[in-house]
Amino acid sequence: MTVSPELVMMLLADARLPVAGHTQSGSLEPAVRDGLGAAHVPVYLRARLRSVTRVEAGTAVVARHLLLLDLPVAPVEAAWAARTPSAAMRRTSRAQAQALLRLAVRLWPEHPAVETVRAGPAPSRAVVLGAVAVAADLGAASLARVVGYDDAQTIASAALKLLPLDPATATGWVHDALVEVDRLADDLAALTCPSAVPAGAMPQVEVWAETHAVSSRRLFSA
Repeated sequence: MTVSPELVMMLLADARLPVAGHTQSGSLEPAVRDGLGAAHVPVYLRARLRSVTRVEAGTAVVARHLLLLDLPVAPVEAAWAARTPSAAMRRTSRAQAQALLRLAVRLWPEHPAVETVRAGPAPSRAVVLGAVAVAADLGAASLARVVGYDDAQTIASAALKLLPLDPATATGWVHDALVEVDRLADDLAALTCPSAVPAGAMPQVEVWAETHAVSSRRLFSA
């Protein structure tokens, strides 16, 4: 039985997906500890979509393209690592990748794209998402949207645990970010080359990620 790619997209965008997303805050937790308040979360969310998330989405899109052509993904892994200076953020991505890869192997056993990524060195989450997109017949734009939406809802969900908020407010933040998510998808869908992966940086997030990694008082792992 063939499963609709749109339904798979909904599955990947579900906050309940058991791939460690619920353990993440998108570095919002250290940001809040450093004084970021609820009024600034939407700005923080949009800034991530234009930097950290854009790098991940671009990496996933290019990984999908390479895997469709049965080409090595090492070049796009290297491009992603070069654009992710924070060692803590790289470790977090690879830990999430292992959880997602276990799920991918279970859902698409022996699929060539999944097996290619599984057989190589520890991948980033973005590259595993590229393999999942190939296995699920998910288009490049849809894949980029999943990455963008997932980051937005991760931050909104974390905010509900970190700040005094009405859940409707956090949902409104995600809703308002959807225009930015669509723009991200439109910008990145045609990428095919590792060198074309965006290189937007958000140094303050990287600093927060590094300090959070050595904190002994935290709700989220990253």
